[in-house]
Amino acid sequence: MDRGSALAPAPERAPLRRRPADLVLLGVEAALLVAAVLLGLLLNRRGVGLRASAAPLYATWQPHIGWGTPIAVLVAAGVIAAGPRWARTARWGVLLAVAWLGAVAWTLSLALVDGWSDGLTRRLTAQAEYLHEVPRVTDIPSTLVSFSGRILDFQPESWSTHTAGHPPGALLLFVWLERVGLGGGTAAGLACVLVGATVAVSVPVTLRALGAADAARAVVPFLVLLPGAVWMGASADGIFAGVVAVGLALLVVRGPLAAAAGGLLLGFALYLSYGFVLVGLLALAVIALRPARRMGALFAALAALAGVAAVVLAFTAAGFYWWVGYRLVVERYYQGWAAERPYAYWVWANLAALLLSTGPVLGPALRRAVLAAVAAVRAQLAPGHRDPRDLASAACAASPAALLPLVAALTVVGADLSGLSKAEVERIWLPFTVWLLVAAALMPEKTRRWWLIGQAATALAVNHLLWTVS
Repeated sequence: MDRGSALAPAPERAPLRRRPADLVLLGVEAALLVAAVLLGLLLNRRGVGLRASAAPLYATWQPHIGWGTPIAVLVAAGVIAAGPRWARTARWGVLLAVAWLGAVAWTLSLALVDGWSDGLTRRLTAQAEYLHEVPRVTDIPSTLVSFSGRILDFQPESWSTHTAGHPPGALLLFVWLERVGLGGGTAAGLACVLVGATVAVSVPVTLRALGAADAARAVVPFLVLLPGAVWMGASADGIFAGVVAVGLALLVVRGPLAAAAGGLLLGFALYLSYGFVLVGLLALAVIALRPARRMGALFAALAALAGVAAVVLAFTAAGFYWWVGYRLVVERYYQGWAAERPYAYWVWANLAALLLSTGPVLGPALRRAVLAAVAAVRAQLAPGHRDPRDLASAACAASPAALLPLVAALTVVGADLSGLSKAEVERIWLPFTVWLLVAAALMPEKTRRWWLIGQAATALAVNHLLWTVS
């Protein structure tokens, strides 16, 4: 049986008494967003250092339209009208190809609302961005050796903001692009869009490999119309999301060799962002959900761990010590705006920013994920069913469409409470956002088109009311 559909509520059987719960959650989401916006306006007027003119988003208020506007509206209309039904019936390979093309079209059209130059070409060329540092990397081995020594600010040769705030893998991506003849802002921006759009393929592939074929199809339109695409094109976080999603998919699509390849990618992800140590929770969940015998999961875990270890050893041997970089990044973090940004505001306003990246379906979908997971645990721990002490196995009995979003939510909570994610999480958390949206597959089938309208409306409103170009 398809594990994704086993726990998904059928629309025709969904009790009417449950429907108001979605309205209540929508009201909570709206209240959270309004509170974050109004308090952000008040604090900014009082001169509190939020360092975000349109808090809770890192943007400025600037209503505008662009030649990407009609394209974005057409893409959204097409996905809303035909996406849910077509995702159920299309051939799997064709569905994945069209999903990637649709995600590319959606992301590009949103970027082009700001124009080709501002929305794409120049987004990664600012002083704070990686491309500013690419010309300074003439010798990769020596750069790795000296990388940590240039993290702290207010010293000669210190890295710019984004390069200093990440391990060297992030900078190396753009150095390698330049070395193969794809240098400059246009190529870098397009790379972010093209790689970021692969999440519309990798996430469904992962679900299908975990035995949740119906959930894999149901989530495709939500991933195509991802509101976070506003920041995915063009931001390095789009590439990060793509790398993490492919790495997780490889853990389960085949045998140990694919898992080892997934481990290599996830190991490299550790050198894209220090926060991706939290991806380990998602990796453990994905491996635990493998619909194979336990030895298969064990071999996959060992192969993945070997892949991660190989990357860590390679960077360490090259002279960059991850743990040293992390310690210095925490210090650099409080050398900048983080020292001014109040934790008391951002610890909850971050969630409002996340809501604008995931769309209004997040609350109702996570509610269903919690209910499905609790029901699965209760069923597995029923008297006479199995050893009630085996909580891990009971939890893994839940649908991947329920468990993976809950694990992603746990990683987000950890990042939020750490105090190292104050603002800009609408893009920083994109690698986790796409897994939160997996829970949308649990929404009643007849309501999905309405939720997609909400997703598209969120992205279009943000993109046209705010100037999100940093």
